Formats: sequence, C-alpha cells, structure tokens
Amino acid sequence: MTAEPAPTPKGEATRQRILDAALEEFAAHGLAGARVDRIATAAAANKAQLYAWFGSKAGLFDAVFFGSMHRILDDAPIDADDLADWAVRLYDDYLRQPELIRMASWHRLERRPTGLLVDDQDRLDAGKLAAIAAAQEAGRVRAGDPFDLMALVIAMSTAWSPISGVWAATADEPEATHEARRDLLRRAVAAAVAPD
Repeated sequence: MTAEPAPTPKGEATRQRILDAALEEFAAHGLAGARVDRIATAAAANKAQLYAWFGSKAGLFDAVFFGSMHRILDDAPIDADDLADWAVRLYDDYLRQPELIRMASWHRLERRPTGLLVDDQDRLDAGKLAAIAAAQEAGRVRAGDPFDLMALVIAMSTAWSPISGVWAATADEPEATHEARRDLLRRAVAAAVAPD
C-alpha cells in the first residue's frame, strides 16, 4: 500500500477552508442538521473534494470534532496545582471560541450519549489525570478519583458556556461581568478541590 501524496499548498488551503466551514456548520446545526452543500459553498469547494478527503459527512464531523478537542487542550493546558485557574482559562476559551464547546455538545448528543465522550478519552486525559494524581499525592488537591475531579472542574467551567442550560455568556458582555464570573469560578473551584 502506497502513502497518499502530500497535498499541494492550494489543496491544503482548500482542505482548511472545508474544515473551517464545517466547524461553523456543525456547531450551528449538529451532524444531523448540517448540510454538505452549505459547507462546500461556504468553503468555495466542491462536494467531491470534501468526500475525497473525509469520506462522508460523519467523517468530516469527526475530523472537525477531534480538531476542536485538540484546540481546547492546546489553548488551556491543565495545571493540577491550580485547577481554579485552569477552569477560568476554559471559561475564556468558550468565550473566544464558542463553536468548540458546541461541537463537544453535539458529539455528546448525536454520537456518544453515555460514557466517555470519545473512545480514546483515556489517552487524551492521561496527562491531566497523572497531574491531578501527583497533586493529590503531594496533598495539594483533595483525595478522590482524579477523573471525577477533572470532570467536576470542567463542568464548573461550562456554567456560562454556550451549552449552559441557564445562561450562555458571550464576549460582547461587559468585561466587569466576565471578571465577576471568573472570580466566582476561581473561588468555587478552589474550594471544591481543596484538600480536606
């Protein structure tokens, strides 16, 4: 089996336009509601290119979803010694890139309604869980299942995110409002994970 040739710069630019357009489409409509025609039109591409690279609409959704997960991981790496700050950085990521958290929500609703969000969740979380376990061992974070602590902090960080059932914050709100939320989030997470 021979490897596929590397895409040309023009081909890579088209592929990226497809991914960008698909992120907007899937974030707004989910997998079931998204339309390949709209994605191709927005990307100034054709459906044949889309299917050649991603195989199907579901394949494109998966590529966009995993790309969005990695962007969040890259933008807000965990600091197990300051989980409160990590929660605040996640809050800020949701303000800057609301489509990323929407993708996770659609994936949960349409692809994985129960259990781990993705098959390789353990691999994605391994570094975070090891960092939390080390902080627990050093007595800086409360005892308990590191995965459950991580899940709690992430859930707290989404309190005002686009997937909130109460209030979805936007970057257009006054900065003083965001600062008040950051302060509350920071204090609440610090209290929740403080050693007993």
